[in-house]
Amino acid sequence: MQSDPHKLVEKNKNLTHSELMKVMSHVQREQGEWILHTLMIEGCDVPFKFKRKGNYQSLKGARVNMTYYSKQEIVAGMAFDIMKVVRIKRG
Repeated sequence: MQSDPHKLVEKNKNLTHSELMKVMSHVQREQGEWILHTLMIEGCDVPFKFKRKGNYQSLKGARVNMTYYSKQEIVAGMAFDIMKVVRIKRG
């Protein structure tokens, strides 16, 4: 079943949907049973993060459609802004 990003955004006003965003960097690392994916997007200084059970083919250079929300992450006592990805598809 395909999820409709517009329905997700209507249900939760904190979500943002962006299309055809160019991935500049894609890093995958293990975090327990999960794989933590971190994307850097062209023209954006904030990392986009999501977890999945397995590795993905590298998204570097690809265009993606994402639904996400902003969140703060505390690292070594300092707060950093991140974007938490809810839905990601190649564009």
